[in-house]
Amino acid sequence: MKKMSKTKKLILSALLLTLTIVLSRFLSIKTPLLSINFSFVPLILAAIWLGPKYTVLIAGLSDLIGAILFPFGEFFIGFTFSTCLAGLIYGLVLYKKDEELTNKQLIIRLIISCALVTVLVNTVLNTLWLVIMYNKAFIVLFATRIVKEIVMLPIEVVTMFVLVNSLKPITKKYVI
Repeated sequence: MKKMSKTKKLILSALLLTLTIVLSRFLSIKTPLLSINFSFVPLILAAIWLGPKYTVLIAGLSDLIGAILFPFGEFFIGFTFSTCLAGLIYGLVLYKKDEELTNKQLIIRLIISCALVTVLVNTVLNTLWLVIMYNKAFIVLFATRIVKEIVMLPIEVVTMFVLVNSLKPITKKYVI
């Protein structure tokens, strides 16, 4: 795998940042306590193509810019932290600097990264932020949110596996 230039990384980061904002702010189902969206797609692609540093930056900026330009409810820095942590987890688990992941490696890393983000970030941390914000009981919010997360986990893994494999020819030609 050849090395990507800084210019290409910045352009790709800007594109993935924009896509993350659109998917999280416009193409999502949101209630005050639950959000269903596909903003994980550009974050996982950033993790695979660019690594943890860029993915954390894209995740954090997407949350901040999205909250400023297209607010949904009140801003809480905990959710920005959660988004950055998700980007870090994806980046650390999915990025392989010098070579391409095999299908077996990809599926294993997708399962691990998506499960970690689902459990640590989406279920535990984000529920904690909601408890702090709305002064609700943790277990009540947790019970509601865990069902959504259990349903979304296989959807995330399958979606990303199919998408990454579908994008391989384009990635080889234009991205990397």
